[in-house]
Amino acid sequence: MNLNTQSLSKAETAAQPLVPFALPDIGDDEIAAVVDCLRSGWITTGRQALAFERNFTEFLGGGIESIAVSSCTEGLQIALAALGIGAGDEVITTDMTFSATAMSVVHVGARPVIVDIDPFTMNIDPQRIAEAVTAHTKAIVPVHYAGLACDMEAIHDIARRHGLKVIEDAAHSFPATWRGRMIGHQTSDATVFSFYATKTITTGEGGMITVADPAIAKKMRTLRLHGIDRDAFDRYRSSGSWQYEIVAPGFKSNLTDMAAALGIVQLKRAWDLHKRRAQLWTTYSERLSQLPLIMPAPSPPEETHAFHLYPIRLRTEAPIQRDAFIVRMRELGVTCSVHFIPLHRHRYWQETIGLSAAQFPKAEEAYQGLVTLPLYTIMTDDIQQYVIDAATRLLA
Repeated sequence: MNLNTQSLSKAETAAQPLVPFALPDIGDDEIAAVVDCLRSGWITTGRQALAFERNFTEFLGGGIESIAVSSCTEGLQIALAALGIGAGDEVITTDMTFSATAMSVVHVGARPVIVDIDPFTMNIDPQRIAEAVTAHTKAIVPVHYAGLACDMEAIHDIARRHGLKVIEDAAHSFPATWRGRMIGHQTSDATVFSFYATKTITTGEGGMITVADPAIAKKMRTLRLHGIDRDAFDRYRSSGSWQYEIVAPGFKSNLTDMAAALGIVQLKRAWDLHKRRAQLWTTYSERLSQLPLIMPAPSPPEETHAFHLYPIRLRTEAPIQRDAFIVRMRELGVTCSVHFIPLHRHRYWQETIGLSAAQFPKAEEAYQGLVTLPLYTIMTDDIQQYVIDAATRLLA
């Protein structure tokens, strides 16, 4: 296929392959596990969810508790509530994130305080965190952008000085490390992962909270299911009791056994999936390096990047602007995205907490050229090369 012509006819456009932004990597073992669950007679939270929690704990290194939830968003709300964050409290988080991070703070009655990013890593800037702390600050929610761990040492230092809780939004960062420790393995007061369809492992929808404190873990399990003091599986099996008590204002956030069955198999494949993501990431970095782009930041040599996303930034001297680049890539059959539209650009956050572009110069500058290229483990080398050729055609 010739990508060297300057324009595409309608026939040429119709002939382009369609490269999706992401596709889940689901094999026969995952399908069989879900079918077995469907045939078992128990499809909501039960043995599969418990097994997924145990396996996740073991994967991270033990010594923690894992609580399976219906989404990372619900997990963040549960973590905030279980750690006592509520009305009148302030929670500091990043401008460069999906709205769910800050909205979780709103849903527990607290106020999100949004700060700017480090323009190299795209992660929250610890200096901006330190400047934002007030007498009302109770927690920090760092987001590990694209799979690169935040500077947790600097963040924990701020938290210790001010007596703050740290809840990591690890939606992008499984499996990543900081200072040689897996993210989620006793790295903060709580860590919340996402298993959404585009993530490094998937359950379709779903998430996991990890926490080291058994008392907090117990509270999270209660909050996960309406504030009931017993799991559904305990109440409905033949040896269980129908009696229960509501002990807290909980959520409806439990993970189904069908999703957990999928997650168990995906977890077994996690390092193989990670290896393929690393290969794709490295190929992009090598073959796009001569284009007018700011490439995504790598992890320090001793750390592990999760390689969840491949976000590039078009430099000001690029021959095409970001929005036009995305349109032209789509005409060439390549679906791109943007991670993220910063919080300060959304009307809700502008109107409720007064955000504006002037407050976030680094995030705004990054956003102007930000594009996320397709990256998924069943992407073939040929398909990736097609994406690279398309980008090169538009930017060279």
